[in-house]
Amino acid sequence: MPEQETIERVRKDARAGKSPSTQAGEFVREEIHHVREGKHGARSPRQAVAIGLSKARRAGIRLAPPKGPIALRKKAERDSKAGDNPRRKISGRRSRAVSEALRREPKSTAGRKAMSGQAKTSAAKRSRRSRGEAAGKAARTRKAA
Repeated sequence: MPEQETIERVRKDARAGKSPSTQAGEFVREEIHHVREGKHGARSPRQAVAIGLSKARRAGIRLAPPKGPIALRKKAERDSKAGDNPRRKISGRRSRAVSEALRREPKSTAGRKAMSGQAKTSAAKRSRRSRGEAAGKAARTRKAA
């Protein structure tokens, strides 16, 4: 279950007209913090990001399904469907099993070095122009400090 503070930040982003991926970023941020503070671990930085995106979909954020294996897309569809109908009983046994499994995973995967490496590999998959456009948009839409 996402923290109330995260939900408030997401609602603020939605009111400001920010994109669904920006709103989902708040859930990813929360998940990274959870791993860093030792609430649970993750096998890789990518897993921590995936958990955050899954939470975002379950909270009702309209994210596009990921490119990749059919099983991954089906999981994302299920998460989105759960977001459409949030008042469903969650299996306590399954929740506990997942929590226990994540507790056994390493906490270093959300460290500065690991996250930096993940960001670099993700950026390297994009074209120079795509990265430049994103940087330009970030500069244009940055809040005046």
